[in-house]
Amino acid sequence: MVKNIAIGTGRRKTAVARVFVRDGSGKVVVNGKDLKDYFASAEQVSVVQQPLLVTSNSNKFDILINVVGGGLNGQAEACVHGIARALLQVDPDCRTSLKANGFLTRDSRMVERKKYGQKGARRRFQFSKR
Repeated sequence: MVKNIAIGTGRRKTAVARVFVRDGSGKVVVNGKDLKDYFASAEQVSVVQQPLLVTSNSNKFDILINVVGGGLNGQAEACVHGIARALLQVDPDCRTSLKANGFLTRDSRMVERKKYGQKGARRRFQFSKR
C-alpha cells in the first residue's frame, strides 16, 4: 500500500484541488491522467510544476491531485496552492521560498455575482430616453 506523506488543499475561484504527496520519482497525476495530458497548454503545466522547482523537489515525490470545479486555469492555480501547502507539511524549511513566490497565498478574487435588474454584475441594460 502506498502511504501519503502529506496532504494539501488548494483553492482558486471555484476550483478545489486535493493534493497527496508520496515518495517517488517525480510523477504528477491529475484526476487519473498524466499532468501533460490533463492540462491543455504548456503554460498551465509549467505553472503547476513551479512549487516543486522552487523547492528543488521535482524528482523526490510523486504527486496525486484530485481537482474539481472551475476551468483549467483556475484548476492549475488551485493545484499550485495545494502542492505548496503539502510541501510545507513535508519540509517546513521551504516556507520562505514558497512564500516569496506567492504560492502559499490563496488568491481570493472571485467572480462578482449578477445583480437583479441588470444584464450582468456591472453591465446595465441600454438606456433609452425615448
